Amino acid sequence: MTRGVRSRLGSILDPAAVDSINPAHVLLVNSMAMWMSAFMASAVNVALPSIQTEFGLGAVALGWVPLTYMLASAALLVPFGRMADLLGRRFIYLCGLVLFILSTLGLAFVPSYLPLIILRVTQGIGASMMFAGSHAMVALAYPVGRRGWAMGVLVATVYIGQVMGPVVGGVLTHNLGWRAIFAFGAAYGLVNLVLDLVLLRRVEWREESSGFDWPGAAVYAVSLAAFLVGLSWLPETPAIVLVVCGVVGLLSFGWWESRARIPVLDLKLFRNNRVLTLSNLAALASYAAIAAMTLLMSLYLQLIRGLDAQIAGLFLVTGVVFQAGVSPWAGRLSDRVEPRWLASAGMALCTIGLLSFAFLHDNTSYWLIGVSLIVLGIGYALFSSPNQNAILSSVERHHVTMASATLGTARQVGQAMSVAIATLVMAAIVGRQDIKPADYPDLLLAIRVTFAILAFICALGFAASLARGSLPSAPQIEPGPTPEV
Repeated sequence: MTRGVRSRLGSILDPAAVDSINPAHVLLVNSMAMWMSAFMASAVNVALPSIQTEFGLGAVALGWVPLTYMLASAALLVPFGRMADLLGRRFIYLCGLVLFILSTLGLAFVPSYLPLIILRVTQGIGASMMFAGSHAMVALAYPVGRRGWAMGVLVATVYIGQVMGPVVGGVLTHNLGWRAIFAFGAAYGLVNLVLDLVLLRRVEWREESSGFDWPGAAVYAVSLAAFLVGLSWLPETPAIVLVVCGVVGLLSFGWWESRARIPVLDLKLFRNNRVLTLSNLAALASYAAIAAMTLLMSLYLQLIRGLDAQIAGLFLVTGVVFQAGVSPWAGRLSDRVEPRWLASAGMALCTIGLLSFAFLHDNTSYWLIGVSLIVLGIGYALFSSPNQNAILSSVERHHVTMASATLGTARQVGQAMSVAIATLVMAAIVGRQDIKPADYPDLLLAIRVTFAILAFICALGFAASLARGSLPSAPQIEPGPTPEV
């Protein structure tokens, strides 16, 4: 069946056409997709109160709106990465983009809660299909000397989407209702699709391989989903059971894959590649350390310091603006300087920034907070783009999609771990009740303790980044065509 599909695709998508593409076109359409995904994720969070009011949802039911999207996109990244190698990276990407557009459009007209959740799942599936091949296509389109800059642009577009999401989403929700966010997202996605079909036409990246490990893919997806759901519900007893089941399932997946003839995830790739393994561990640590920062600082600025949501949001944007501005420069620099040193310096700055928040008090200078946010933004920009460049440049061509998929999975798992850590500390110190003014001293203590833990995790990421070693002198991915930028 797989050979039949591939042979039919061969008449539509010509692998030889890769030699005549403009890499800037590949970067453009993939950057637009990355922006759309980041924008939609942050904009939907702004719309949650309006969704709750319209459908009369409780806290748990409302939590499934962002959670189902995250679960679907995280659990299927690696399986779709393997499928992209078989059927074509751009083919899987385009299928994902179409599915994302259709489900986003459906969300603009959803009549009730159940279809809302189903469409959020399909939206997450579409996102995982896009992510599975997007970074790989950019890495294969650009030559070694320009790849880091291209990764930096991708990272910057994600940050810009995260910043614009709450702003534009808030305006749309306030004036037109929450459904306008999804209508806007669908229209934007359609423009993205048309540009892709016009600019890239018959281009495709595909590897000469066959077979797909369906049992392994199923065990992986179910186990990772159970693990992530459990993390999001900690410290409840059912959540602990789910986390344990997820870990056992993932260990079983590792045992199965080590014996599979054609594994979904070739574990030998990590055993024999120190740069890839430690770079992914550094990425996992970075997301686990940074992701909860916005939540914690929002609580601090609004509850402890008494700022309104709008002012607090604008304050937190400071660091993200520096992330977006520095990321392309950091990526470009990683084309000339060993990524290991840049990424490690970035993680060191992030550790300093997070540690400074462990000493917050109820009258800490806003200037000091702003400086710490800027240090975090610059540090994360110095880490993220060079680290992505190192991961995608450390593998051979036929492994680049899987390297991209594992990086995306590290992002999702790290973010879930970060929020879980913050939730556990809050539950232990503040309790599970609604936070009232009398609880603010305990809340401040919980915030400080959490930041101390996150700084320690970030320091571990710094150690992993420094220990990864240097990239091989010979490029692992064959250089692509000269970019016409």
